[in-house]
Amino acid sequence: MFQERLSGVAMQVAVELFGIPRARAGVAQTSAAGSNLGDVLADLAQKFPPLAETCIDGRSLRAGFVVNLSADRFVTSPETPLAEGDTVLLLSLDAGG
Repeated sequence: MFQERLSGVAMQVAVELFGIPRARAGVAQTSAAGSNLGDVLADLAQKFPPLAETCIDGRSLRAGFVVNLSADRFVTSPETPLAEGDTVLLLSLDAGG
């Protein structure tokens, strides 16, 4: 399911959750495996079923949710590549001020 690095171990990225995603997962921070956004979303959905029911649809985000990648840019495409050291911030569009 996940693309694996040559070592055979999927890359782990840090994940921070805000607003509704935090409430559904019950945690503010976690980690997830994957080399692209879709892999990470699928891993999060498996770890936190209530998060999947509300925020994640397979390997994609449901409407009303967005990912900020390393506090640099907003992304939604499951094919967005991730790099070692990236942080995925998952938030609902109404979480801001």
